[in-house]
Amino acid sequence: MEPTAEAAARRAAFARNRSLTMTRTKRRWWRSDARALKEILSNWANVLLVTVPLGLIAGALNWTAEYVFVLNFLALIPLALILGDVTEDLALRYGSVIGGLINATFGNIVEVILSIAALLNGLYGVVAASLLGSILSNLLLVTGCSFFFGGLFNKTQKFNATGSQASGSLLFLAALGFLIPTGAALLFGSGDVDSNSDLVLGISRGTAVVLLLCYGCYLGFQLYTHTDLFEDTPEESSASLWGWRSARPFRYLTSSLTEFSKSSGLSEAFLGTIVLPIAGNACEHMTAVIVATKNKMDLSMGVAVGSSIQVALFAVPFAVVVGWITGHPFTLDFDPFSAMALMLSVAQSNFVTAGATSHWLLGVQLIALYVLLSLAYYFK
Repeated sequence: MEPTAEAAARRAAFARNRSLTMTRTKRRWWRSDARALKEILSNWANVLLVTVPLGLIAGALNWTAEYVFVLNFLALIPLALILGDVTEDLALRYGSVIGGLINATFGNIVEVILSIAALLNGLYGVVAASLLGSILSNLLLVTGCSFFFGGLFNKTQKFNATGSQASGSLLFLAALGFLIPTGAALLFGSGDVDSNSDLVLGISRGTAVVLLLCYGCYLGFQLYTHTDLFEDTPEESSASLWGWRSARPFRYLTSSLTEFSKSSGLSEAFLGTIVLPIAGNACEHMTAVIVATKNKMDLSMGVAVGSSIQVALFAVPFAVVVGWITGHPFTLDFDPFSAMALMLSVAQSNFVTAGATSHWLLGVQLIALYVLLSLAYYFK
């Protein structure tokens, strides 16, 4: 049966239109790709995502320490921004307490794992420097930047006074917990090295247990008995977790520390206490600053100060207990300058947060103290 003239005309018109469409598509394919590329390059964080695979490749193929350190340092920045967006979503859905706690946990879990790995390898100095540096970085630099940038967008900002008081007193308790073994090593010394070691080890392990119990009480206070004093009204929102993405870049960053110190001329004390915690706390740093600019100071404080509490009351004592169980004599006997730096940092932080109100000048004060301590560690 022969097709009608009308059907043949429709098929011919369809063929012409299809041919014209394909021709236009072939001619203009590059325009859509160019627009997509422009969209990617318009955000500097998307550009830095390139350093994530490069950093992993550099670490896996054992490139020079400079390349491994720098590439993985940069790789943590876009990953931190992603975690910041996720944390804000979590806060909208579950409230600022849960959002801040989850961010602090996922930001610190990498440091806890790597600290335990270093502990089991007998690198007690690296463990002490990185954990102490993490407390200083969160307490001074992260909180200071949150106050400063939040104050630039908002003249004054308020946060929960009860939560601030509880956090400040717990941090002071943790600082005393580190100071007591350090002071005991200096003042109770009998001249016998083995006797002094046993003394400090016993005090450190007892202190670690007490601090872990205090952290459990803090969680109960926040999440159960006094939730109404901390919590904002949650809103419905979707959420996902990205905190684990920074684990491998941070591992390569840590493994290249010693070689990078030798090649750069920077001391391991400075890199371990100042530089490395800045990279490790990139998640908390970006998140706290971003939400502070949006005038969500309870969430910002929950991330920054909450992370300091988690390291001081959980990560450090947990390392002591793990060392106790595995036969590694890790103690809380920090060097006197580090113990003094921690006490001064906690005292300054309590001063600037006492009024439960922040502005950019308070942020400058916290950042200035962190710079002063950094200078001391640089020339140490």
